[in-house]
Amino acid sequence: MNQEVKDLDPMETQEWLEALDSVLTHEGEARAKYLLTQLADRMRRDGSQLPFSITTPHRNTIPVHREARMPGDLFMERRIRSLIRWNAMAMVMRANKKNPGIGGHISSFMSSATLYDVGFNYFFRAPKDDFEGDLVYFQGHGAPGVYARAFLEGRLTEDQLNHFRQEVDGKGVSSYPHPWLMPEFWQFPTVSMGLGPIQAIYQAHVMKYLDSRELKPMHDRKVWCYMGDGECDEPESLGAISLAGREKLDNLIFVINCNLQRLDGPVRGNGRIMDELEGVFRGAGWNVIKVVWGRHWDPLFEKDTKGLMQKRMDEVVDGEYQNYKANGGAYTREHFFGANPELKEMVKDLTDEDIYGLNRGGHDPYKVYAAYHEAVHNANGRPTVILAHTVKGYGTGEDGEAKNDTHSVKSLQIETLKKFRDRFGIPLSDEELEQVPFYKPAEDSPEMRYMRRTREGLNGYLPARRADFEALPAPALDDKIYEAMLQGSKGREISSTMAFVRILTGLTKDKAIGERIVPIVPDEARTFGMEGMFRQLGIYTSEGQKYKPEDSNQIMFYREDKKGQILEEGITEAGAMSAWVAAATSYSNHNYPLVPFYIYYSMFGFQRIGDLAWAAGDLQARGFLVGGTAGRTTLNGEGLQHQDGHSHLMAATIPNCRTYDPTYSYELAVIIQDGLKRMYADKENCFYYLTVMNENYAHPEMPQRPEVAEQIIKGMYLLKEGGTAKHKVQLLGSGTILREVEAAAELLKQDFDIEADIWSATSFNELRREALSVERHNFLHPEEEARLPYITQLLQGRQGPAIAATDYMKLFADQVRAWVPMDYKVLGTDGYGRSDTREKLRHFFEVDRYFVVIAALKALADRGELPAKTVTQAMEKYGIDANKCDPLFC
Repeated sequence: MNQEVKDLDPMETQEWLEALDSVLTHEGEARAKYLLTQLADRMRRDGSQLPFSITTPHRNTIPVHREARMPGDLFMERRIRSLIRWNAMAMVMRANKKNPGIGGHISSFMSSATLYDVGFNYFFRAPKDDFEGDLVYFQGHGAPGVYARAFLEGRLTEDQLNHFRQEVDGKGVSSYPHPWLMPEFWQFPTVSMGLGPIQAIYQAHVMKYLDSRELKPMHDRKVWCYMGDGECDEPESLGAISLAGREKLDNLIFVINCNLQRLDGPVRGNGRIMDELEGVFRGAGWNVIKVVWGRHWDPLFEKDTKGLMQKRMDEVVDGEYQNYKANGGAYTREHFFGANPELKEMVKDLTDEDIYGLNRGGHDPYKVYAAYHEAVHNANGRPTVILAHTVKGYGTGEDGEAKNDTHSVKSLQIETLKKFRDRFGIPLSDEELEQVPFYKPAEDSPEMRYMRRTREGLNGYLPARRADFEALPAPALDDKIYEAMLQGSKGREISSTMAFVRILTGLTKDKAIGERIVPIVPDEARTFGMEGMFRQLGIYTSEGQKYKPEDSNQIMFYREDKKGQILEEGITEAGAMSAWVAAATSYSNHNYPLVPFYIYYSMFGFQRIGDLAWAAGDLQARGFLVGGTAGRTTLNGEGLQHQDGHSHLMAATIPNCRTYDPTYSYELAVIIQDGLKRMYADKENCFYYLTVMNENYAHPEMPQRPEVAEQIIKGMYLLKEGGTAKHKVQLLGSGTILREVEAAAELLKQDFDIEADIWSATSFNELRREALSVERHNFLHPEEEARLPYITQLLQGRQGPAIAATDYMKLFADQVRAWVPMDYKVLGTDGYGRSDTREKLRHFFEVDRYFVVIAALKALADRGELPAKTVTQAMEKYGIDANKCDPLFC
């Protein structure tokens, strides 16, 4: 344990301190820092270990004499802030009075109102001309306060506030920030905790990327991210802060509302969360600004010549700080100041009410302004985090202030409402309080004029989202980019991954959109055969390449460049996905559409970053997610944790994610071309998920039938029509297993004289969505002639049963069963993966050509077209053990 070192020579100590005081007084802080650094370096040369701490005393980082002075009208701003507080609370209470249990949050915004107010009054700039404005990630639970401000500004109506969390009829406002639901208001969905911080970091990263590549000037734009101290426990919240420090993202500002409480209790009851966060961020290379105490504490600090109060502050844990506010001034006098007679004497002239009014830094606009000013003007090439000490439920009195159940408070008792009204000066009578009305001053009132004037000085109102953009031209399918893919591989065996890389390479060379293509990888570009892009496009890094790469003598060496086009984010799927989201929403946030392609091991996609993918849908992201080495059986040797049999099912849960499992290069070309057209030319609100494999095989030429391209997009087309025969089956396949289906058709014909029509099902998900839409139409239009789903139209009238086989769980192909107009058997890869060859894995999961044949024979036998013994004989012929382990349970 660290022990306090005894001062063996107090006089010498005093001389050193006086010398330091003299340097600070006459030569300044910079000179003092330099001297101390030189002394430290001298000690290190002898191997001495210096005392080290990455945390500072529990007080404000910026001393009073260095605080930038807030220029506005403090009293007018407090008046406006009070009205916002009232209307935010009224909105939640009115919603719950009308619909008990509909929810909402009062306490989080109450603790952060000043933090937002100072930002709105002085720092958050809206877009103007070629300046695209600051980006603000609002903490999700603070949404009522943002709505309340927008109401006073005239951007939201009273009717909209009266329909808080009541959106179905089209009048209301969403529970939290949701761009999908309020596409011209909210910019970022943040209430899934932890996603705001990591997205803000990569948003700042991509902003610098655009600037470095000279595509879109950054100017002095800032990315502000508001979050709670409890939210920092989410891995995504702090997981990428080292990137921000490493990349010197001085355009990034985190504001962490340290109200010391999670949803149910203290964040760090036995410690201090501000100390913990200070150490973590400073160690990652951030500027750390603590806003601990408000200006009412300043006179006490001046009296504290012995440092007794500071010592007491440094030893009190957060659980006690919560108690001080929850239990009032008398409790604080006894338990904080009462710990030392001299401290208690220091506050003898203060009433209990005075002590209770000793404000925390996050509620003092002067202190907050000074911190924001420092963050904006003195970042020194580093990101900044502001740690602001607040009280959860501030202003809600005994009903909620600093109580463990504060987060759950949805309404206040009438007596508490009266106290709230009186404290914040809301001009409502006791009778009016019963209805908890909204309050908005007259349009020509001083408050309204002041609000408009402050926002006009910052270019306009926020939050606001750009929903539209100038369309991009999408290269047509007959463009040379796709030519080789449409013509097939001419007998050469390549993987669909390689076909994808060739298309991507071609797109980067396109004159119209080439510079907008953003290849994104975690750390596996070579795995996907993308190393050829290293030299051609370069890998983006904020400082360029300061070293000679080990493979510099090779053609495809590892080249980093400040103007690099590739984003290689390292071994962080969440980080790479956040970079993709930032690029995929560049059309909105930077008025410059980018076309991101993020390729990764499919197993480490939706399963790992599903919440971010869902947020991407909410954000109306545009771009391509590409799951490489896809399927349960295509990845040789890797085993259980690498083999994906469910990503398409997970992708299907996102309403605006269009998913495809192509087999051949021409299918891939058609889908990518369609995606570019839909997302960037037609401006549809969707994004694409494609799966590609690392298995090499020959790719045929695209069938010449004119309808094929459209049918590929719809999800299914006839790849090969079988001949006429007594017995016939319909075989459906996708991805790499389509080739097993094709081989099964040959075996059926060769060994059993059974013909098969072969269908490439590029998207069972799209087939299902279309069928559901048709079914809904028929349901709601009972007097009209019933429509037929697309898959039904294709298979209706076809001979025999249908067999579907994929490299995914049976549910993937089974989801269209209701619309298949014949007997339908599904094969899939349910169960855990394992290490082995593709051939053995496909046999183990019962999706290889032999099991497809057995499934077809069994379906025919079930229809009475074949004797059952034919199936048994076939199993013996192909060496299939009827008693083999069920892969679902093995």
